[in-house]
Formats: sequence, C-alpha cells, structure tokens
Amino acid sequence: MIKTGIIIPAYNEYYRLEKEKFCNFLKNNENYYLCFVNDGSTDNTSYMLHQLKETNKEKIYVIDLEQNQGKATAVQTGANFLNSLPFIDNVAFLDADLSTSLEELDNLTKKLNSQQNLTMVFGSRKGGDSDGIQRSMVRSLLSSFVGFFIQFILQLPIKDTQCGAKVFKKEIIANIYNKKFISKWLFDIEIFLRLKKQVGVKDLMNTISEEPLDNWVEVEGSKITFRDSILIPLNLLFIWANYFSFKKRKKTTVAEPVYITQNQMSMAK
Repeated sequence: MIKTGIIIPAYNEYYRLEKEKFCNFLKNNENYYLCFVNDGSTDNTSYMLHQLKETNKEKIYVIDLEQNQGKATAVQTGANFLNSLPFIDNVAFLDADLSTSLEELDNLTKKLNSQQNLTMVFGSRKGGDSDGIQRSMVRSLLSSFVGFFIQFILQLPIKDTQCGAKVFKKEIIANIYNKKFISKWLFDIEIFLRLKKQVGVKDLMNTISEEPLDNWVEVEGSKITFRDSILIPLNLLFIWANYFSFKKRKKTTVAEPVYITQNQMSMAK
C-alpha cells in the first residue's frame, strides 16, 4: 500500500482548524499520515495540535518551531521530517484552512500514483471548467497581477503555481527541500525552478501534472499581511536574481539547508 504524508503548516490556527475533518479523513483513509508544523504560533495552536495528536498517535505528528518563520520553512521542515520516515512513499502539503479539501488532495495523490512517470501533481484554481472556485475580486486581481510576473520568471506552461495543494513522490523530496527558500510565501515558484534546473523543461513537463480543482473556497483569516503583499514584487525580483542573473556566482547560493533539531524530532514522535 502506497503511503502519503501530508504537511499542514499552522500559524495561530486555534480557532480555525477543523479538527473533525482531519480525524474523519484519517479514519476513512488508512494510507495517509498527517504532519502538523506549528510555525511559532502565539495562541494555543500548539496545545490544540498535541491534543489532536492524542486521538491518533500513530498517524499524526506535530513539530513545533520556536519562532514564526513563514510557510516556506514550515513546509520544508515537515518535508524533511516525512522524508526521514522509511514507510512514507509520497509527501504532500496542504493549507490548514482546507481551502483545498483533503478529498481534493486525495484525488491529486491518486493521479500521482496512477502514472509511473509522474513525480509531482498539483492543484489548479484556473482550470476554466469549474464553478466551484470561490475567491474575492481583490484576490483574483492580485493573483492575475502576480501570475504575469511568475510566468515571466518560470517560462513554463503552468497556470497556477501558488495553489496550496501539492503532492510529490518521495524520490525528489531531498533535491527540492535541501536548501532554504528565498521567499516565505512564494516558495512554490522556487520548487518549479529547482525541478526545471534538475531535469530540463521537456522532461519536467513530462513528470508533473497540473490538475483542475473541483472546489476551492477562500477562507477568511489569511496569514499574508498587507506588508507581505506589498513586498511580493520585490520577492519575485529577488527570486529571479538568485536563480538567473547571478547563478554563476557562488556567493548567491541560497542559505543553508533546514534541519530538524533533536528537540523538534522528539516532539513530533
């Protein structure tokens, strides 16, 4: 049986996390494991997650980061942890607010497992066929604006890089997550850039699949602040500079790999 570990980054999710949905999903899907990464929350998120872990100690892991470091580091920490578990075959990540449902992620995972050539499958809110995508006009306009620059950087026929539902075969995890990401929120772009560098454009498009979501609902309480939004163009420019303009200069290598400390590892177990 192919087993999949799902990373759920969580920052101040005490009042938003729908615990019952996660518990019911595990009861109905025995081939899944959950890895919650508490990203330095200042409310009772850590307490709540450890209570949730008690309901299914074999299938739920909790990692506590002492300080808030952003979604990129939380996902990276969870990916490195799940990659260290010998029984895990796939590693996925999903937003804690379940704007993309666990059932949708299960569909993406089935797609990944159905074709041997695929190493990554990710959701898309821009499939064009679905009427189940609900998001505000402001967010749609911002997404279109950012999407234009993302396309310029990636030069890949991908419609939605930023959807928070992605699943990978374990074999590529080490190469994707071995270095710290430049951006806290736009790290998805870096994932595609790292894969593109490793295998080339032609082979990349034969090993990844963008799947339209049937439903996606914008949930209030986004952790991206107004300041983060203002800095998005600067982040994109910095990503472009590091991966293209200065790629031959050794000093521009992105930071050291993120490792799980012994304390974090013991807490997860």
